[in-house]
Amino acid sequence: MASPSKKKTKSLQPALVSTPKSLFRRVERTLGAIERGADILATIRNVADHMVASFRDHLGIVGGRIYKLVDTDYELVHTFGSASGAAVGTRVPKSYAPIETLLDSGLVVMDLSAPEVDPQLEARLGTHSKFAAIAIAEGEYLVSFDLAVGAGPSEDLRASLNIVRLAINQKLRQERFEEILQDARRIQSSILPKRVPHYADFDIAGDSRPTEVVGGDFFDYIPLTPELVDLVIADASGHGLPAALQVRDVYMGLRMGLTRDFKISRTVERLNTIINRSKLVSKFVSLFVAELETSGNVIYVNAGHVPPFILRSAGGPEFLREGGMVLGVSPDATYLRGFSRLNPGDLLVLYTDGITECRHHRTGEEFGITRLVRLVRRHAHQPAAEIVQAIFQAVASFAGTVVPEDDQTVVIVRWPPQSTVSPGSASGS
Repeated sequence: MASPSKKKTKSLQPALVSTPKSLFRRVERTLGAIERGADILATIRNVADHMVASFRDHLGIVGGRIYKLVDTDYELVHTFGSASGAAVGTRVPKSYAPIETLLDSGLVVMDLSAPEVDPQLEARLGTHSKFAAIAIAEGEYLVSFDLAVGAGPSEDLRASLNIVRLAINQKLRQERFEEILQDARRIQSSILPKRVPHYADFDIAGDSRPTEVVGGDFFDYIPLTPELVDLVIADASGHGLPAALQVRDVYMGLRMGLTRDFKISRTVERLNTIINRSKLVSKFVSLFVAELETSGNVIYVNAGHVPPFILRSAGGPEFLREGGMVLGVSPDATYLRGFSRLNPGDLLVLYTDGITECRHHRTGEEFGITRLVRLVRRHAHQPAAEIVQAIFQAVASFAGTVVPEDDQTVVIVRWPPQSTVSPGSASGS
């Protein structure tokens, strides 16, 4: 008899001695189950199923129900474990006292004998004599767990469910933020040019690299007529989602204004007023917009943007500074037009300060305008797209990283020196 008794005592020992460590490991595995949900309800179902499998012995969790807030009621949408699915679809008023307590505290452990519990309602739902519940996603979902008779210590149960509740909420917040970022990605993708316009004999290319998932830089080509295309580059203060939303408004305002035959100075003034009145955190935007004619004439407005330049085939750069202050500072700001001209062999270079203010990874020196001009001149014989990529490669090498500290954008307009197209002609837009 001694041997069987000894064997029985040995089999119980791990559960009694190592419960805290074992419990912690089971909680960890439950948190891992959170990652496998395709949506909010699927995430909660995964965790609920995992908790029954992992916590039945330690905490007495044998099954339960998931409720979703619908109008002013919580509807039973799913059962798990030993709980019957017969009551699925049953609604419980949000004003039900145990629910109000749960929403206030985030977690409750109750007996059906508690004075605030309605025994008849709980009987219809199939609730056990003792249950625990947690509120998820700011009260959008409730999860009720049936507890076996003689369930484990209440403090272990509360600690475990609190950890799981907080982890689920964190996961759901992360998923929702990622959904917002995905929307921002789609917005930004929709406003950046999908293709370069075929415009006379000009070779045009541009690209943008955000420092975060989405950025505050923006560029666009807006063909207006076979003889006229507008070129735009902008930089909203800050970066990330607020800046991305701001440049979306810039895109829409410019498209509406310029395609309605407004003068570019008038369009910029109207856009400035809109941004000044906006409630967005990222409120200031630098902008450069230019009208390029097939003849090579350039009419532009520079609203506080780092000055683009025309690199002549012979001679130094001509910086395009005429315009006014950054958008959003003053509702009454006015903007002047500037005039210049491209000739065959010249390049027009538009960029944001993420290029020139990029710092060397060891010395901290800025990339600077002189280095940019020198780089463009060295590659001036190459197609515009290759010049754009050469700039990004040089800046990444200078900074020692391909992920910029600030959003970076470059647009190149090149009029090849061997052009045989006579001024004023065009091949379409």
